[in-house]
Amino acid sequence: MGLGIGLLGFQTTIANSVTLSGTGVHSGAEVAITFHPAEADSGIVFQRVVGEQTVSEFRAVSSQVGNTDLCTILGFSPATSIATIEHVMAAIYALGLDNLLIEVHGAEMPIMDGSSAPFIDAIEQTGIKALAVKRRYIRILKPVRIESGASWSEFTPYDGMRFEVEIDFDSPLIGRQAWKGDITPSVFKTELSRARTFGFMRDVERMWAAGRGLGSSLENSVVISDDNTVINIEGLRYKDEFVRHKTLDAVGDLALAGAPFIGCYRSYRGGHKMNANALKALMSDPTAYEIVETATQRQRVAKREVLAVNAP
Repeated sequence: MGLGIGLLGFQTTIANSVTLSGTGVHSGAEVAITFHPAEADSGIVFQRVVGEQTVSEFRAVSSQVGNTDLCTILGFSPATSIATIEHVMAAIYALGLDNLLIEVHGAEMPIMDGSSAPFIDAIEQTGIKALAVKRRYIRILKPVRIESGASWSEFTPYDGMRFEVEIDFDSPLIGRQAWKGDITPSVFKTELSRARTFGFMRDVERMWAAGRGLGSSLENSVVISDDNTVINIEGLRYKDEFVRHKTLDAVGDLALAGAPFIGCYRSYRGGHKMNANALKALMSDPTAYEIVETATQRQRVAKREVLAVNAP
């Protein structure tokens, strides 16, 4: 069993600033983001910038999550919130980055190709730098489970960082798919990072009427036709790309714990809302986890140090 992402290590940041630009999948507007290095214990911080003025700032933790209907959003007001952070957060979490300042010129992240791969590439090109402060982890001590109809999600103790995600769609093209594995930078990069967001043609008009999905295209989404075929010319990147993308989303959503976790996350027919609610259920039960500085010595640190990160 692998111990996951950078366990036993020190906190990290990036070596230099790097900028990416593209289209917002829901707004359809052009947006640019810049990753900046940050000092130890800064955490992952998003700033929404208009012109030269910072209009909002959010630490990427569960207490700052607003709407989760179609994506994960930081903040509670459209005028100041930052949307569609899950693909960026998945890349950051999978590569073991602890401290970043992300400057956002727009209301959401650029969708790029609909996956985490462009963010992985940008981070790897600029480089990762270790800082002289030990990383902290959230070790799961007992099961924490939530249910909603036929859907459920749970955390269980495990010696590593593991995801077991299963989906079940009423579509013969997708059907029931599962992905299970320990998350390491290598595993995430090769098995999950290129999996793209997906949707059905029948939902397009409804989303457009609601002012969502205005930037969605075949360049950034896998689109399923009414006769249950993939209409993208390149087809699928993985045979089970659908569940791999759902796993990618789960990695990004759980990155909002404020620290890497040591345990297993399992879900059936989940999504952004289930991921967010499961994480809130875990963080609200102080008997379900402990804060440690290493994976083997079980060196505890004050739980308030991480709980404070998740405070409003």
